[in-house]
Amino acid sequence: MPDVALLQSAIPVAPLKLLVLNSCENLGKNVNRYLVEFRKNIHSDIKNNPAFQGYSEENYIVDAACPRFGSGESKGLINESIRGKDVFIMVDVCNHALTYKANGFINHYSPDDHYQDLKRMIAAIAGKAHRINVIMPFLYEGRQHRRSGRESLDCAYALTELAHMGVTNFVTFDAHDPRVANATPLNGFDNFTPPYQFIRSLLHYDKDLIIDKNHTVVISPDEGALDRAVYFSSVLGVDTGMFYKRRDYSRIVNGKNPIVAHEFLGDNIDGKDVIIIDDMIASGGSMIDTAKQLKEMNCGRVFILSTFGLFTEGLEKFDNAYEKCYFDRVICTNLTYLPPEIYDRPYFVEADMSKFLASIIDFMNHDISMNNVLTPTEKIQKILALYNAREDIDL
Repeated sequence: MPDVALLQSAIPVAPLKLLVLNSCENLGKNVNRYLVEFRKNIHSDIKNNPAFQGYSEENYIVDAACPRFGSGESKGLINESIRGKDVFIMVDVCNHALTYKANGFINHYSPDDHYQDLKRMIAAIAGKAHRINVIMPFLYEGRQHRRSGRESLDCAYALTELAHMGVTNFVTFDAHDPRVANATPLNGFDNFTPPYQFIRSLLHYDKDLIIDKNHTVVISPDEGALDRAVYFSSVLGVDTGMFYKRRDYSRIVNGKNPIVAHEFLGDNIDGKDVIIIDDMIASGGSMIDTAKQLKEMNCGRVFILSTFGLFTEGLEKFDNAYEKCYFDRVICTNLTYLPPEIYDRPYFVEADMSKFLASIIDFMNHDISMNNVLTPTEKIQKILALYNAREDIDL
């Protein structure tokens, strides 16, 4: 739960509202449930104060929709007043499970469709809200963040476009390159990471780990994830290693240069449990190849931690790799759509981000410093100390 003392001493910016797009429906419902729970006992003595109008409600989700015409065209529709509200719009641009009919054909939503629906909702608000905040866990076009030739700068353009439409704050997780915030330097851009939820889930399901330099090592699957791995290993008090991806820059396959080989840089990992941490699993080929090489180096167990489990080529690769004992567990957050069948896999664990996201929204609605949620180092070290002491606690 958020720091109650801080919230008790703060006044909300405006009445809180969640505008949850269909792509983020399940996550939005869980976040709403936590917000309702958080606010039941906070400011209970001044609920009749006009400054706290609508503070404690049974539901914060706005009645809204994006209906489509037979041609595939759509519109944003809000069925209640949001004038003067602090609106948080939640969207998952990676939810490919949703479909719509256009000219008799069934189409799956693409990230572009979700982004258009987001803009439709902002347009439907029509400047009447007190403030608009966009929560986009997987940053739209986040991998198209820089120009290395005659290329579009999609992510920067999208942020600029949303800022011009009136968005005040952007909230995202594990941005591929956080420097894209430079596209909108006068707007809020908060980039959160889930290390606390990762370690909590890992310790909950694997109760015989020994977290120290002699038994555990954190591995970055490429140079881009090194900062993330260094932070995680520093908090856990273990060593770090890294794989370097050698690519063939003369070819482009599926939009990217194919990987020729993975080269390991690090100390001896013989017998050690390995934690691989990265921002996303796309097709999964690179992650599985990394795990395979680690097993060939005689490591112990392999735990794969990824913020976004996209699984763009299905789960068959992971099923086969698990049968071959290349890895022992995959932990992903619920910030993006996960295929329902993954919950039946014995190797999969979900790191629930609903409570954390509700805390972020609560702090932002009160205009309280985000340092309270940006750096979870103390919380990680506390839960790790309890785990290592093998105390009987609910992890």
